[in-house]
Amino acid sequence: MKQVLLIFSLFIQCYIIAQTSISGTVVDEKGAPIEGANVYLDGTYDGTSTDETGKFVFKTEEKGTHTLVVSFISFETFYKTAIVTELKDLKIKLREDVNTLDAVNINAGTFEAGDNAKVTALKPLDIVTTASALGDFVGALQTLPGTSSNAEDGRLFVRGGDADETQIFVDGIRVFAPYSPSARNIPTRGRFSPFLFKGITFSTGGYSAEYGQALSSVLLLNTNDEATEEKTDLSFMTVGLGVGNTQVFGKNSLSVNASYINLAPYQNLFPDRNKWNKPVQAISGEAVYRFKFENESLLKLYGAFSYTDFDMVQEDINYVDGFRFGLKNRNLYFNASYKNSFGDGWKVKTGLSFTNDHSDINILDDKVIDEENSAHVKVALQKRFSNRFKLNFGGEYFITDFNEDYRGATSGNFNYGFDNNIVATYAEADIFFSKKLASKVGVRGEYSELLKDFTISPRMSLAYKSGKNSQFSLAYGRFYQNPKNDYLKFNTNFKAENTSHFIANYQYVKSKQIFRIEGYYKKYSDLVKYDTNFSLPTSNYSNLGEGYAKGIDVFWRDNKNIKNTDYWVSYSFLDTERDYKNYTAKATPNFASKHNVSVVAKHWVADWKTQLGFSYNFASGRNYTNPNEPGFLNNKTKNYNSVSVNCAYLISQQKILYFSVNNVLGTQNVFGYNYKNTANATGVFDRQAIIPSADRFFFVGFFWTISDNKKDNQLDNL
Repeated sequence: MKQVLLIFSLFIQCYIIAQTSISGTVVDEKGAPIEGANVYLDGTYDGTSTDETGKFVFKTEEKGTHTLVVSFISFETFYKTAIVTELKDLKIKLREDVNTLDAVNINAGTFEAGDNAKVTALKPLDIVTTASALGDFVGALQTLPGTSSNAEDGRLFVRGGDADETQIFVDGIRVFAPYSPSARNIPTRGRFSPFLFKGITFSTGGYSAEYGQALSSVLLLNTNDEATEEKTDLSFMTVGLGVGNTQVFGKNSLSVNASYINLAPYQNLFPDRNKWNKPVQAISGEAVYRFKFENESLLKLYGAFSYTDFDMVQEDINYVDGFRFGLKNRNLYFNASYKNSFGDGWKVKTGLSFTNDHSDINILDDKVIDEENSAHVKVALQKRFSNRFKLNFGGEYFITDFNEDYRGATSGNFNYGFDNNIVATYAEADIFFSKKLASKVGVRGEYSELLKDFTISPRMSLAYKSGKNSQFSLAYGRFYQNPKNDYLKFNTNFKAENTSHFIANYQYVKSKQIFRIEGYYKKYSDLVKYDTNFSLPTSNYSNLGEGYAKGIDVFWRDNKNIKNTDYWVSYSFLDTERDYKNYTAKATPNFASKHNVSVVAKHWVADWKTQLGFSYNFASGRNYTNPNEPGFLNNKTKNYNSVSVNCAYLISQQKILYFSVNNVLGTQNVFGYNYKNTANATGVFDRQAIIPSADRFFFVGFFWTISDNKKDNQLDNL
């Protein structure tokens, strides 16, 4: 018996001697102990948790080199690889995890809409339920600060920039003709159906080095990665019909939409101020195919086609019989994108797009045929070295082939055109110093083969989290853009136009509330100037133009304090002057308003199963030139005011009756004045107000969704 006890005792001693004790203390960056942190040897069951003093100790039989792992919520995981006998009396300091929801967010000059956005100023639903937007995502964005109201145009005018200074991308790939064609003083619309997009990023300045060829702004549209439900959507509207269908088969999905628009019945009921030889007819269709591979990589193919045809005569003080304008436009757009995540923190996104845009235009008795073929190829890579450092870099190639055939009734025939290819590369780093402080630093280089011009664009931004719900951001960037087609078709002796952006931002976000205030300054250089009333082949062109834009944007949104009500208020102050185009002096452009205000509200009435919407838009008067007085851009129009309302009634879960009225009060807005080319007998130039074609626009639609779950509807699309 004594021998058995002796052998057992020796066995226990050998076992204890064979074990190694691992110990240490875990604290945060300020030296405070962290209680409850998980501490273990990777690949084993050996470990423990820290006590209230941050200390830990446990034993292991493991030998040789192993990795000690220490983890705790809201902190970066700590790793230490060493021989186990050396893992004693460790002093471990955990750093805050910069990827948490309460970490700082670099957001100067940027509004995001989407489920993945840390801070969402607008939701995808808002893009199409805003009363004044009429289902157009561009119309909804015009209620955000930084935009100027140009109701006769319909495109995005951002912080003193012309609409051509904003570029639109789908899944990171350029769209060369994003707007439907229209006549002068009749607003255009975006070409794309909003419900195909899961998120929108609208940068009013200081945007990433990944994007170029935009002086003022970029709008990023991201299509849905996958469809989870098969359904059919039917639309019956006062202006036309629409149908959509989504099919899901394994890892594949296909969404198809088509619409037909004919304004003839509407204009018979509500005639406007134009004479329509052929009212607007348009047919469009789009499809997106998605395939998710076994490794979770994703391929998306997107295609869109549209055709628009109309012929009209507009009242014009300089033409007794009116100004005739006819248009037939055909647009084809194709976009392919692929993204994948590799090991060791690598990601790749690549894609290409092709656009064919063909227009047959009748202007009075002249005929113009425009043909543009454009393409964009892009490769973007990301390497994640840690939660605190990510590197983004890539390259892209833009191709533009533009041709114009001008057939004058009396002036002869002419042909103009150009080929412009641009190669670009960029690199940008996201650096998180802590949960409170982060920076984005990048540079972009571009070379235009047509202009033989190479440009370097530095970009940087800094964000500091000043409190639990607040933060400050700063941004600087230099941005280049080639002169637009209207100039390049006549002359190529240019260099790229450019701006410098300086932005300071403060944001407060708390429980369904957001407040933003942002100040900015933009300096324009090398803008195109010419010495004739319009850009002509005989004009003398230069890059001697310049200008500036400065202002303050304020945004407040609240869907917390008023039950079942969501509203936001935007205000923009803009001070801008330019000397460009045919300007005879530096002046505020005629598209810029000093003050812009938007108020949007939506209220759900449960008893009525109805959502009520309201939008109010205000813009102070815009400059115009009165030839009866000395000076250039010497007068201002009266202020712009418009109130719009809408109503969505749920007949049943999948059937919706929708009604909206734009400018419901019939306010007589004036966008400017058209003056007679010659003075009358008293030496005065007579004038004609440029006003909307109609004082109000009415829309009624019935929307029906058919799906197996009996729950889906098109409220998201209205």
